[in-house]
Amino acid sequence: MVNQGVLLSLTASVLFALVYYLSAVLAPLDGVALFAWRTVLGLPAIGAMVHYAGLWPEVRRVGQKMRSQRAFLGWSLLSAFLFGVQAWVFVWAPLNQKAVDVSMGYFLLPLSMVVIGKLLYKERLSPWQWCAVALAVVGVGHELWRTHSFSWATALVAVGYPPYFILRRYLRIGTVVSLWWDFCLMLIPALLLSYFYSTESMFLFAQHARLYWQVPVFGFLAAAALLSYIGASRILPLSLFGLLGYVEPVLLFWVAFLLLDEPISGAQWLTYIPIWGAVGFLALQGGLSWHRERRAQRR
Repeated sequence: MVNQGVLLSLTASVLFALVYYLSAVLAPLDGVALFAWRTVLGLPAIGAMVHYAGLWPEVRRVGQKMRSQRAFLGWSLLSAFLFGVQAWVFVWAPLNQKAVDVSMGYFLLPLSMVVIGKLLYKERLSPWQWCAVALAVVGVGHELWRTHSFSWATALVAVGYPPYFILRRYLRIGTVVSLWWDFCLMLIPALLLSYFYSTESMFLFAQHARLYWQVPVFGFLAAAALLSYIGASRILPLSLFGLLGYVEPVLLFWVAFLLLDEPISGAQWLTYIPIWGAVGFLALQGGLSWHRERRAQRR
């Protein structure tokens, strides 16, 4: 089962990288249109996972709670909004020369979660995590010194994603069910956007016949990536699942650098290398933890 989970996790990372690349290929469609298509085409895939896992009773229970508790509905809407913003920026960035910035946000995300765990949940940091945080501070500090600013796209992922995970933890909804309701709640604005963009979309599809097959392929790959990711999360030990999660930002960065030809100056490498080193410390700690767990299971 572990080997199957590893394969699913690596498949998810590769597919997410392909979706990242295809977002640029699908121009002249913009990020808003791609967000709408990804939502509409992704919901059936999540529904298939809900059905396969037998989670419809849990879906109905959460739906009843939304109807009876306004506060719970409000938090659920906020959860869908936060997730929707991340889904939008993921497909928007490759179209607007921000793919490297967003990939850097995904590198910083695990470090953001470590810091939040320390500040919000009073979790103790290991020596590896302290080293990772210190290196990340060096990288971010260099970028602030170099440009006197920080990319909003990087910050949106690194700082904007953690509140979504915090909120999901607060609501105590399982991953699959949470994603089902996030997609359901995002479907309303996605359909509205599709309606307002319908005339322009029809014109673009008529002008670029390739979109008739590229958009469904995009939707299929995005759905397959999400299903693979969820499948891996349900099979793998948490430490190994977290360790394999570092594969995706690496692939996203090289897609941006090699395939999308986004320029990186020599000075920028002095920002990226310490951050990559920080992620390396976290990955090393994850690998050691998983190795210890494996040895303990064999005894």
